[in-house]
Amino acid sequence: MSDPKPGIDRAVSEFMAIVRRLRGPGGCPWDARQTPETIKTYVLEEAYELVEALDVQDPQKIKEELGDLFLHLVFLSDLYQEGGYFTFEEVVRGITAKMIHRHPHVFGEEKAETPGELRQIWHRAKAQEGKEAPAGSLGKVSSALPALVQAQRLGEAAARLGFDWPHMTGSLDKVEEEWQEFRRALETAPESAQEEELGDLLFALVNVARFLNIDSEGALRRTIYKFIKRLHVVERTLAKEGKTMETSTLEEMDAIWEQAKKAKANSP
Repeated sequence: MSDPKPGIDRAVSEFMAIVRRLRGPGGCPWDARQTPETIKTYVLEEAYELVEALDVQDPQKIKEELGDLFLHLVFLSDLYQEGGYFTFEEVVRGITAKMIHRHPHVFGEEKAETPGELRQIWHRAKAQEGKEAPAGSLGKVSSALPALVQAQRLGEAAARLGFDWPHMTGSLDKVEEEWQEFRRALETAPESAQEEELGDLLFALVNVARFLNIDSEGALRRTIYKFIKRLHVVERTLAKEGKTMETSTLEEMDAIWEQAKKAKANSP
């Protein structure tokens, strides 16, 4: 098998030269004005567009979105290189060293056969790097993560510390408890208390997802996609009848919705 390294090196070098050309004299004024602060929003947008492509399992779209995200990673590295902080090569060498250090069972002599042993090796390596949470701590969960992801990571961290139900029935009972508290808040409590109880209910549902090994963020995202698709079916069906959603009754729209739901359930 031929070594792909020269081709990869050439492609990356050419792309980095393009980014520098865009930001250099005679380049693009928009690119030249960008800063880490302005670019971070685009990084987030491109990451989510990649997630969307992964959800729909479109290889060509995934390839395109990987490239878009890579652009912003190189762009950010170039900005910091201009400031004298680090280079893209240092970024790559840093993550290479980290992966080797955190996988001594692959690149060293350690043995790991079970998920528990792998977890121990990973956390020990992070502690050696000074990045492991202190004993008894929940550790760091990025506040930039979507709320459902934060909730799931916090639940996982609490479970590692032993603060968890022994069985999923405990988390289901908690959902029922929070649901009843939310219902009562709707009847008598101010809006601030209703919001708090809704948050408690959502957190409890995420804990159920954790017990079931379901990614709550992904589950909700797929439901959103499903909602959008069915709503488009309602719009198209009404359009064929010369109607719009605004001019149709809820009963008419709900009937089309249920037809779309049944059609999906009966499809192979």
